[in-house]
Amino acid sequence: MAQAYMTETGSDGRGPERRESRLRRLLDGWRGDRGIWRRGLILAALALLLALVMLTHARIPNRIGNLGSLTETFLPWLGVFIPVLLVLGFVRKSATALIAVVLAGAVWLNLFGGLLTDKTGAGGDLTVATHNVNADNPDPSGTARDVAASGADVLALEELTASAVPVYETALASTYKYHSVQGTVGLWSKYPLDDVRPVDIKLGWTRAMRATVTAPAGRVAVYVAHLPSVRVKMKAGFTARQRDKSANALGEAIADDSLQRVVLLGDLNGTMNDRALNAVTAQMRSTQGAAGSGFGFSWPASFPMARIDQIMVKGIEPVSSWTLPETGSDHLPIAARVTMDATAS
Repeated sequence: MAQAYMTETGSDGRGPERRESRLRRLLDGWRGDRGIWRRGLILAALALLLALVMLTHARIPNRIGNLGSLTETFLPWLGVFIPVLLVLGFVRKSATALIAVVLAGAVWLNLFGGLLTDKTGAGGDLTVATHNVNADNPDPSGTARDVAASGADVLALEELTASAVPVYETALASTYKYHSVQGTVGLWSKYPLDDVRPVDIKLGWTRAMRATVTAPAGRVAVYVAHLPSVRVKMKAGFTARQRDKSANALGEAIADDSLQRVVLLGDLNGTMNDRALNAVTAQMRSTQGAAGSGFGFSWPASFPMARIDQIMVKGIEPVSSWTLPETGSDHLPIAARVTMDATAS
């Protein structure tokens, strides 16, 4: 007896009417449409402008409201516009716009794609951490316990007030045998400190210090700094003149240090992209950039948008870098694990 076999069309993708992908149907709808090259020219221009800003951010002048530094502070966030422009390009059915958006995306990935990968490693022989604790912190004792729980061997705190210093000293005494407070910054260490002194960053009061930490793997110069704050004002723009002056002074002090191993911990009120910090960033490596995962944004704590708190090193190899949980401060604490080069001293 003959048997009839029936196949449900499209049930398994092998019938005469194969299920086509949405992309394929979209592209088929564009075939023969000469307008795909003429539509969306404004979108294409915006995408190209975005790519140009990212490519030439170092050439944006600072003469008017420090516009260059302001752009560089939030430079990674320019990538938010790329998917928006991409969707609009599809809606407009504009091949010109889509090509321009792809170009902008390639520029962004060239600048920041490396930060999207996880570069954290295992090992290391020294853990360091830093935290701007906020002068108005409602719970300094709890903040101290939180950052000590990170396991840091060396801990830097910034924005210390005279009334809060005894609270931090008491809360951290059981974890850190050695410490020094200079002005509004302090350093706590499980290992001996010597050659402790304030660092003049041209402010008229102390917001930076330097100490030598004698760790099991060797001696390392540790700098703690809190550079002046910057402000965004309607009439003055991005006001950062004092921050920039202090950054240059800090860079000079680090460059003149007699030790080859150097760690910088602190709130620099600027990102690694900000040209105003070149005196520091040109001679040191960011642990987040070298051995972190993601951007490591640290401020503001409620919705981090920029990494203005930094851990930088030279003569030392970063192994891992991460952001710690929120405390009572408006900044997030950050930490890093490093390996000290045995050939440096």
